[in-house]
Amino acid sequence: MALRFIGIDPNSGTGESPTVWVDEERKEFVFQGWEPDEATAAECAALELPGHGAGIPDGEGVVRIPARMADMIRKACNALDPDVR
Repeated sequence: MALRFIGIDPNSGTGESPTVWVDEERKEFVFQGWEPDEATAAECAALELPGHGAGIPDGEGVVRIPARMADMIRKACNALDPDVR
């Protein structure tokens, strides 16, 4: 696996680093973010989604990424599929 670094939250303090990468081989986004607080995690786990049950499956997790990183996420989208805008 070869991750391509896209960007890091420029407003992060020391020891914090929400980050965006893409895995070009697997065509996947890789996000590093803050762990959600208990209330957010509980709400995500309780939501019943169409075609899925409630809960967060083993091997999956929820992370928080600041909205100010939207341009980095768009850049990651373009890196994996430049024809989609």
